[in-house]
Amino acid sequence: MHGEPKLIPEPVYLPSNEPYLGRETVYWFDKIIVSCLDVNAKVAAYTRRGNMSDLQRAACQLIPQGINLALTIRELIRQGYLFGALVLLRPLIERIAIVSYLHANPSEISIWESGWKKRERPHLIQMLQTMSGGKADIEVTKDIYDYTSHLVHGDPMSAEWNLVHLGNGGLGYSVGKVVDAPELCDFISMQALCYLIVLMEMMKEYFPEAITE
Repeated sequence: MHGEPKLIPEPVYLPSNEPYLGRETVYWFDKIIVSCLDVNAKVAAYTRRGNMSDLQRAACQLIPQGINLALTIRELIRQGYLFGALVLLRPLIERIAIVSYLHANPSEISIWESGWKKRERPHLIQMLQTMSGGKADIEVTKDIYDYTSHLVHGDPMSAEWNLVHLGNGGLGYSVGKVVDAPELCDFISMQALCYLIVLMEMMKEYFPEAITE
């Protein structure tokens, strides 16, 4: 038996032929992106009028970065660069966690304004716990911190996310496009869309006047 033929990646994928086209998670990721961009357009128009609070000015820096990272993750999924998309979950999560933390602890804005120095700012686990109205499970937030830290810092545990099946039945580490890993695609898409929903809700919390106009 020769097994399944190995998929040959295209040099560049378009929305019409991307490798994970039709995945339900990718579909919902796209839907959330559209909704988020719609809310952001309203917020952006509102912020151009000036007269913002210190918290809102911080949000004006962090929120666009988060959206940009989400869009980058989506494009990497389209092109089959799943490991790169996975690694970018960490900076996406960090920005949304900061926005959430500052909203829950507005008096901490001075730490942000003074440079958000490592020894002064709260730990990421602490910031993650401010999501979901401060009801985020501590064990869940620890797991999120752990697996994203492995990915970012390149320790041995990060390697398991980059394993691919080779044509001879063995395993190897990918250096390029991965177009036959739907489960990994689903994981990344679901993670990214969930955090993008949180970011969209934060936009509404920081700029309620912009949304109701």
